[in-house]
Amino acid sequence: MNLMIDHSDLKPVFFAPFVSSVMRVETEWIDYNGHLNMAYYNVLFDRAADEVLALIGAGLDYVALKRHSYYTAETHLRYLRELKAGDAVRATVQLLDHDAKRLHYFQQLFHAEHGFMAATLEVMALHVDMEAGRTAPAPPPIATRLAEMKAAHSRLPRPEAAGRRIAMPHRA
Repeated sequence: MNLMIDHSDLKPVFFAPFVSSVMRVETEWIDYNGHLNMAYYNVLFDRAADEVLALIGAGLDYVALKRHSYYTAETHLRYLRELKAGDAVRATVQLLDHDAKRLHYFQQLFHAEHGFMAATLEVMALHVDMEAGRTAPAPPPIATRLAEMKAAHSRLPRPEAAGRRIAMPHRA
């Protein structure tokens, strides 16, 4: 006997931080130095962010039906350790802040077997009305989920690398 369970009234649970599903470094992503090419760190982080967007109700269905989406406006990526073909990784996502039109979050990429942090990514994303081609406030259900996620994530310490900038100190 097959039972159909209606999950439409269930609220998402926001773990702090969000932890992505396991992803693998693909052989085609390896550069001539023998490790993961810098562009594919973004792919891994983006896949983890897509899992969060689906959790808050802003996934593929939302984009297709409402023609709204979150667009990345700015990032700061730090490469900390090399990853090789076949390595299993997980990314964490910590929501640092949000308002009606913006998300500010911090991601960390970890080797899933050895536990070391391979990279971090700080992101500012904008909620965009794709038809109008400009930012727009997120609808109430998404805003509510973001507030719930922020409440869960506010218990975490702010990552030491959040808000860093690139600079060369001047030497006398």
